[in-house]
Amino acid sequence: MSIKKFITTKAFFINVALAVIIIVVISFVALKWMKSSTNHGQKIAVPELRKMKVDLAIRALENANLTLVILDTLDYDKSIPPLSIVEQDPIAGAGVKENRKIYVKINAAGYSKITLPDLNQLTFRQALATVEAMGLELGTTSYQTYIGRDVVLQVRQNGKALSAGDKVLKASKIDFVLGDGRAGIPAEALDVAPEIENNTAE
Repeated sequence: MSIKKFITTKAFFINVALAVIIIVVISFVALKWMKSSTNHGQKIAVPELRKMKVDLAIRALENANLTLVILDTLDYDKSIPPLSIVEQDPIAGAGVKENRKIYVKINAAGYSKITLPDLNQLTFRQALATVEAMGLELGTTSYQTYIGRDVVLQVRQNGKALSAGDKVLKASKIDFVLGDGRAGIPAEALDVAPEIENNTAE
């Protein structure tokens, strides 16, 4: 039988139809397998982790088939519990695939200590700008007789005199002893000079 006659027979059309059906079935099964193996279309909502302790966050992510990765520890923020999560990426509610890594940053356990610079003989404005830039706060200001007005004569904390190089907690308060601008007692006698004015910062 010639090819021309064969392609016009019923058997040829049956074979072609069977081949098309087999190809369609194989393609359908392959697409289904690919979707299931790659979790195509499946999204997991990322839980809210901020202000959550790390151990609790790990448990929450494991329940959602996600993984926690700690990127960094940030400076202490008193509005957030110590050693809890401050930031997360992706954010809460974002849709991600199974086994996705969730990156977080942790709040420090407490304020760190910083080194006090030499503030003596600076003007009060200069000294205050310096300590505030370092994350310290103004406590009280008091005055002693000295020729320079608002010149820093001494720095104190909790009644203790501080020197350059001393370590103090960030966000703690610093007290200043300043000159009152009145000529009289020399600088070397200031340790025994009486305080003539004391102001507490608001």
